[in-house]
Amino acid sequence: QVQLVESGGGLVQPGGSLRLSCAASGIVFSIYAMKWYRQAPGKQRELVATITREGSTVYANSVQGRFTISRDNAKKTVYLQMNSLKPEDTAVYYCNFVAAASPYWGQGTQVTVSS
Repeated sequence: QVQLVESGGGLVQPGGSLRLSCAASGIVFSIYAMKWYRQAPGKQRELVATITREGSTVYANSVQGRFTISRDNAKKTVYLQMNSLKPEDTAVYYCNFVAAASPYWGQGTQVTVSS
């Protein structure tokens, strides 16, 4: 059974940092590109960062230079290091991958940036 479990969210002050983790099971993790999305209240879910199976990365303009996506294939885990956090980064963050044209999602982890 495929499962994605996010963790690491929480409340942080503006300018602070958080590191999100997404642990996968039930898949051959190393062959998939992995993505982080986020969804703020009243807004559509947006793509934040992508890491290919080769380790190449792509970021949304809004997080470029502040967020870093990485992966550990041995641990079947993808990470999102978030620095210089802003109130507008407040959202539920989800990890994702697509297999055979079907998307798989975790349950999400809440990130709140507030003083």
